[in-house]
Amino acid sequence: MKRALWQRAGRRKPHVPVAEAEVLDEIRRLRARLPQVTGAVAAGVDGLVIAQDAAGPEGESIAALTAASLAVAVRMAATTGRGDFRELLIRGDDGYVATYAAGPLAVLTVLAEPRTNIGRLHLESRLSGARIADLVTEALKARENGA
Repeated sequence: MKRALWQRAGRRKPHVPVAEAEVLDEIRRLRARLPQVTGAVAAGVDGLVIAQDAAGPEGESIAALTAASLAVAVRMAATTGRGDFRELLIRGDDGYVATYAAGPLAVLTVLAEPRTNIGRLHLESRLSGARIADLVTEALKARENGA
């Protein structure tokens, strides 16, 4: 049985065994496909940065805040009977913050301009989140096999 993100995060802080370069490449491909994306951070559900393409040191702050908002979003989805967490969208005066599940151990948080096409943001970010989930899974299998 697959455990929910919050169950894994609540048990202990998981170490996400992934090569930063591969995840960073995926983030950069996302930004190339969607120029309105101004930054992105892939993080473990524990709030630790896996890879970031965001200006300045804010990647660590984004990852930590993502972990906090993730806990609330997961709880909201569960309490309202909406199933496992998939994504969270915040719209501010100056743009969007969107968080997408990237498997059970990671999340992708994307910052975008206010003129962003939200449908395209969801489409492209979901694809990147799935790819990051694959990278995390591959790295976890390699670690378990002693590679």
